[in-house]
Amino acid sequence: MVAPPAFVGRRRELAVLAETLASPPAVVLVEGEAGIGKSRLLREFRAASAVRLMPTAECPPLHDPYTLGPVVDAVHQATDGVAGLGLSDLAGALRPLFPEWAADLPPAPEPAEDARAARHRLFRALVELLDRLDVAVLVVEDVHWADDATLEFLLFVTSRRPQPVSLVVTYRPEDVPAGSLLLRLSSRLPPGTTRARLALDPLDVAETANLVSSMLGGERMSAEFAAFLHQHTDGVPLAVEESVRLMHDRADVTPYGGGWIRRHLADIDVPPTVRDSVVERSGRLGEDAQAMLRAAAVLAEPANEATLAAVGELTADHSAAGLAEALDCGLLRDDERGLVSFRHGLACRAVYEATPRPLRRAMHLRAGRALEGMTPQPVVRLAHHFREADDTGSWARYAERAADVATEAGDWVAASVLLHGLLTSAGLPPAAMAPLAAKIRPGSLTGRSRLRGVVAALRTALDSGALDAGEQAATRYRLGMLLASNYDYDDAQRELELAVPGLRPGSVALSHAMTLLGWPLGASRPGRAHRDWLRRAADAASLVPAAERPDLATKRAVGLLLLDDPDGWAVAATVPDEFATPAQRRSVAFRDMNMGDLAMRWGRYAEARARLDNAWALAEEHGYPRYGEVARANLLHLDWFTGRWDGLTARTSAYEASGEAMPLNRLEVSLVTGLMLAANGRRSEAECALAEVMTQMGELGAVHAVVEPAAALARLHLAAGRVEDALRVTAQPIGVVALKEAWLWATDLAPARVDALLAAGRAEDAAELVAAFEAGVLGRNAPAPQAALALCEGILAAGQGAPERAATAFTRAAAAWEALPRPYDALLARERRARCLLAAGRRDAGLSSLAEVAAGLSDLGASADAERLRECLTTYGPREHGAAEPEGRRTTVDDASGNGERRRRGRPGYGDRLSPRELEVVRLLIDGKTNPQIAEALVLSRQTVNSHVGSAMRKLRVSSRTALAVSAVERGLARDGRAPHDDE
Repeated sequence: MVAPPAFVGRRRELAVLAETLASPPAVVLVEGEAGIGKSRLLREFRAASAVRLMPTAECPPLHDPYTLGPVVDAVHQATDGVAGLGLSDLAGALRPLFPEWAADLPPAPEPAEDARAARHRLFRALVELLDRLDVAVLVVEDVHWADDATLEFLLFVTSRRPQPVSLVVTYRPEDVPAGSLLLRLSSRLPPGTTRARLALDPLDVAETANLVSSMLGGERMSAEFAAFLHQHTDGVPLAVEESVRLMHDRADVTPYGGGWIRRHLADIDVPPTVRDSVVERSGRLGEDAQAMLRAAAVLAEPANEATLAAVGELTADHSAAGLAEALDCGLLRDDERGLVSFRHGLACRAVYEATPRPLRRAMHLRAGRALEGMTPQPVVRLAHHFREADDTGSWARYAERAADVATEAGDWVAASVLLHGLLTSAGLPPAAMAPLAAKIRPGSLTGRSRLRGVVAALRTALDSGALDAGEQAATRYRLGMLLASNYDYDDAQRELELAVPGLRPGSVALSHAMTLLGWPLGASRPGRAHRDWLRRAADAASLVPAAERPDLATKRAVGLLLLDDPDGWAVAATVPDEFATPAQRRSVAFRDMNMGDLAMRWGRYAEARARLDNAWALAEEHGYPRYGEVARANLLHLDWFTGRWDGLTARTSAYEASGEAMPLNRLEVSLVTGLMLAANGRRSEAECALAEVMTQMGELGAVHAVVEPAAALARLHLAAGRVEDALRVTAQPIGVVALKEAWLWATDLAPARVDALLAAGRAEDAAELVAAFEAGVLGRNAPAPQAALALCEGILAAGQGAPERAATAFTRAAAAWEALPRPYDALLARERRARCLLAAGRRDAGLSSLAEVAAGLSDLGASADAERLRECLTTYGPREHGAAEPEGRRTTVDDASGNGERRRRGRPGYGDRLSPRELEVVRLLIDGKTNPQIAEALVLSRQTVNSHVGSAMRKLRVSSRTALAVSAVERGLARDGRAPHDDE
């Protein structure tokens, strides 16, 4: 008989594997093509290792997703139960995965906020279970087939500090889907993790000869025969083994006289693929053995002999004989549990595809009937078998149950895949579709094609005429919600409008539909229509159960505040701060997440930070990952506004690198990245980033979020002299603002649009826009839009040739921005004021202000703007305060945009000298004044005084306030002193 092959050509990889796992926590990635020997490497390590418990999770190539199925199977290898493990209450989340252990698990926890929260909780529970079982290494094979939940779990494990268990994963690189989470596992392992990547190569000719020799009783292979086999198998161990076994079955090689003889090489026909070899070999077996092979291929998972016999339709005697023959031929193997499976997936697939389709359908039906008797029932596998058997009723029943289990486990994507299959392929009656569609959670349908398939199925049901009024309304409501969750707001609102008349009064669905119709999303409906829906939603919400009202109130408040209606704050206040139940606590987190976002957009920054901090704290403590994700994104945006720029780029990069954020949150952080790039002078990168953000936000239908990147792009276009581009990029967003009558959205957009209109010579249009903006924000307690309005008035006055009036408006704008605080915008407004002063002939005041602004921008981190102003100041030579401007050194200041052209360059205006304002600050500091007292005396903000003090310390090369005062006195800068020139 041909012997099993020896372990050949992998000693180095085995040593690296052992060395890596000896230094936990570790992650080992084993990659290679099918049949290259990945599983054999791990079997050899397990046989020689003293590592404690090391279960193996095998990812099957099932058509339908099986939520965390491989990990569940691995846990079953490690234990028969959880009694006595001392699991915490968190382990109640394991109930959907291990229903057979329900008696020994804690009660199920409260419903999670969303899928991510449920998955996060489940992953923590699984990690706790692995820890209690003392699992040292978790092996996960064929990860290229893993469901998303399993891949997310692996990422979760590696992100823990410390990593609770070492991981070994195997995969075929060529079969890893584009965008797979596996790529993140293999490319971004955390610091402190021992890591290794083992890429298994084919055997060379000598190793091929050794492998064949081990199978043929140690018979030495001729170089000619070894080269022949290597050429036909490419050195893939499985192909070599299958070829040798087939040659033995054919008698191409036969035992003779204590050795082996072979036919002439020219007479040996080696099949071109492993599949061909397996099909030919299996065809040489007896009927019973072939039946057992086909049964194992249909089941595609380890199974006991009784199940194989039932699927193969064999009696006990015949199944025993057939199994023995199939095991002897080397295609099947049995494990320590007595379960039988193919030794390799390639062989399994080859036998399956060679089985006639009618026979396959019959065997799938028998497989389903056999598995129905298991406890607990493997509902995903049952759905798979009955689907392949064309038993639609049974498929629908088990697929819906499987979707329920996946949803309960937080795997909404897997649930939606199962439900998508039923809705689009099962030919269900129209009345059965809406209840199934209702189980598809928001945002869980990945990929436009799946969404289109479900939408088409629901519309077919609606057009069938088979639904009564109530069923039509319920179906349209579900269709609208699906469209909204995938950002198709215009179509969603059309469906919801049609659904409302048929929805039951007092139902949550009716209130929810009206509230979403009140949100100013999509670009087709005017603001008055949204406001009308919000009024109707308020009446409808009074009839819903009390437990549902807090979240509905928050959603209604969001709609009102997006529409500039301050009543939204009062509506949000109806959600109490105190909470006595988990549901009330979640409602508070949900409210503060949303109200923090809106407070930021209104310019109520202190409130925004307090609410977002609270939402984030609740999310971190109680497991609301989506709420935490939204709060973190908004806090990064708030850091941009409020000048907390130290480390901001690193924080945004870390957020973007996490790869888990929902689209709008990721884009909000990408917006901050683009703004930082622009402030640091990286204009081309900033333009690309901001244009991408604007495009993607537009595709998502988030019309309210498009305005800020549009404004930032317009500023870059204007700085480069591209007026038409600035007009183009702001035209559609300002049109939406006007349509929605939501002028608070125009905080950043309106000034940029006014600048562009004036630059294009459209002064009347600019004036009309400022008037509309003023009417829209009048009387609103919205500090940011009010500051932007003052800025717009200054820009308009400057464009009308009234620099003094413009300077006054810019002074008001700067003070308003500073009060928020929004220091970058305050500094830019002060720059505009300074340029107006220069244009009005107030040279000294203008230059002094420009120098202060340059210093402030430098301190903030706006290096490009600071350098721009320093270059502007070099057009004025060194002089005594009040001296006439040298001829030929004038700067063109023909508007207040800060974009005037520089005609000639000269020496720095101040260099290492103290500016007049810095000198005033230093003299008050010498007199013993504190920074707040100096700010009051000079009518400056505290932050501006801090900037002046810091700048003076740098120029005088001191590191403390005391040293600054001493140095200033020594230099004669006390009262009646003066700032030394560069040559002093």
